[in-house]
Amino acid sequence: MRPKSLKSKLLLAVSALVIASGLVIALLVTRQYSAALRKAMVGQVEHAAQTIALDAADRILVNDLVALQRMLDQQIQSNTSLGYLMILRDGQVLAHTFERGVPAELPGANDTVSGDRPNLREIASPKGEYYVDAAWPIFGGKAGVLRLGFSESQYRRQVNRLWLEIGLFTLGILLIALMGSLFFVRRITRPLAALVKATQEIDRGEPYVRVSVQGEDEIATLAASFNHMVSRQEDYTRRLEEQTQELERAHNQTVAACQVVREISGLRTLEEMGGILLGRLRDTVRCGQLALIILDAPRDLLFVLSGPKVKRFADSGLIHQVRENLDSIRKITFTRKRVFKPPVVSEEFLATERQAILPLDRNHVAGAAVIACPGGCDCNLEEIQRVGMILNQAAGALKRALQHEEDQDALKSKVEQIQGFGELIGKDPKMRVIYQLIEDVAPADATVLIQGESGTGKELAARAIHQHSLRKDGPFVVINCSAYPATLLESELFGHEKGAFTGALRQKAGRFEQADGGTVFLDEVGDIPLPAQIKLLRVLQTKKFERVGGEATLTVDVRILAATHKDLVQEVRKGDFREDLFYRLNVIPIFLPPLRERKNDIPLLVEHFMKLFAAEKRKDLQGISSEALRALLDYPWPGNVRELENTIEHAVVLAKAGQVEVRDLPAAIHSVSPGAPPTLAQREGKALLEILEDCGWNKKLAAQRLGISRSTLYLMLKRHKIPGSKPTTH
Repeated sequence: MRPKSLKSKLLLAVSALVIASGLVIALLVTRQYSAALRKAMVGQVEHAAQTIALDAADRILVNDLVALQRMLDQQIQSNTSLGYLMILRDGQVLAHTFERGVPAELPGANDTVSGDRPNLREIASPKGEYYVDAAWPIFGGKAGVLRLGFSESQYRRQVNRLWLEIGLFTLGILLIALMGSLFFVRRITRPLAALVKATQEIDRGEPYVRVSVQGEDEIATLAASFNHMVSRQEDYTRRLEEQTQELERAHNQTVAACQVVREISGLRTLEEMGGILLGRLRDTVRCGQLALIILDAPRDLLFVLSGPKVKRFADSGLIHQVRENLDSIRKITFTRKRVFKPPVVSEEFLATERQAILPLDRNHVAGAAVIACPGGCDCNLEEIQRVGMILNQAAGALKRALQHEEDQDALKSKVEQIQGFGELIGKDPKMRVIYQLIEDVAPADATVLIQGESGTGKELAARAIHQHSLRKDGPFVVINCSAYPATLLESELFGHEKGAFTGALRQKAGRFEQADGGTVFLDEVGDIPLPAQIKLLRVLQTKKFERVGGEATLTVDVRILAATHKDLVQEVRKGDFREDLFYRLNVIPIFLPPLRERKNDIPLLVEHFMKLFAAEKRKDLQGISSEALRALLDYPWPGNVRELENTIEHAVVLAKAGQVEVRDLPAAIHSVSPGAPPTLAQREGKALLEILEDCGWNKKLAAQRLGISRSTLYLMLKRHKIPGSKPTTH
């Protein structure tokens, strides 16, 4: 039955308006409130799952299932919203919180995405209870999957309570409207139809609704109030929407920045942090070319992160230019100038139209992010500001990474100093004694005699003495005395005049003249013939000599270092070396041990030579196998370090498997085995050699110490094929 009276129509219209408005508002508010509640619930689920997964990872990795079960029970008891917890690994349930066992359908009801991404799903129990089921990977899925059931009962109760409150509120408004309508209906006339029409338009959602009413003052006042109310509501709604968008944008920025800081806070190196930062920044801006420049001002170092590896620069000129550029930029800047150029950034930066530069927080670290913007770039200021916010949040972590790099460099330098001295490599106690001796004698100008087997590094020891001496800026002249025949050695040492002998077509300065103000190293000095020894003795005594065929006496200022593999004491006894020259050379003796007596240094030497030859041969080798290293340690190394160097070069050339294997070593190396224990005869021969060494190869003294006659001693020497005098080493 259609209402005929205005009163009925008015009452019906007011009722319809209030009910419709209440329903619309209730629907909108409930939907937004429900979405907010569900979002909060999902956040609680993710937070709880992430926390429990982190706690469970440690216990799973150590296989402590009892502690894992206890932890799950504690989580269930402490959080009433958790319906159940269980952990799956390889299809097996490691732990759960079901009193009557895990329901058969539950394990297959949900799973992670691609094995390492979490997945949330709504499921219902047979009792009609609803849960948000979270399948959360533990340790990237390697330690299993956490299944967490979060009850929706509280969420549904809150939504239902909201519906009830809005319904009661709407009912109250309806009653008030009906009572007011009954009171004012007699005073309302036809102009009210305009208000009814306008109300209907608002109910339909039409914007900018206004009422123009002419009549009595009350109706006009009502119309004006209505228009004012609608205007204020529209303005308030617009401002509320803008604030909501701004809050949501700020929230997203804060969440992104905090997430980045959380991800890199546990990292130490710039390389690890750079991978995460660059990935996040590239996800934020649309430009692919991006570089992060970090300046370590106290150490004058520059680090650039633009790829998988951190580029490091120590060029003072380049660092000074970068520092000036950073000092001139205090805020986010877009410029068409090429402020940063190669090699700081890649060549692709030169092809772009402009650069966006975002300085880092100077209170933590000096640097900037540089974005190459091409011509069609549509990056906006909001995205750039978001990048700047992420960088400023990460500045503290970057400062810690710089400190870590400094600590690593200091530790590496300290380790390198411990492992060698100059070009000498080794940390054996015998070598450390030699390092200390070199350091002590280097500043003095005393003559040093370096003795040791061939290949032990005598020339390197001489260079170390020269480099740590006061003559380090002068020449270092090496003379291999065994490389020249007796007829040419004097000419090589002291020079000759024109026409001094056949073939002397011009005057030639000798090595001593060339070394004036520096150091002369006489290698294999034991091979110098006696005539040349006389002149050498004079040079040692007076620092004066004459050229071959010359009469003028020349004076030089040189320091003399000598080396030999021979036993000069034995050479003096045989008459092959002048005794006075020996005492002149043997002012400070240094004895280099053979490699077989310092086998602990073999791994260090192997690593050094592998790096050297791998770079030279352009090979990517990761190291040496344990079997190959054992073969090197078992080998006696008669050729000492020189033989080891040649062996590693041989192995690097032949290596194909990414590391040096036994098969890559020379046949003489990997064919050597430790062998059986020495026989009684071998032990007797070894003991006889040790006695002879202790007695300086004095047969009479050795026979007395052994308690035998000299004839018996000679018979033993013959039986063990031991020579009658001390053998020389080569």
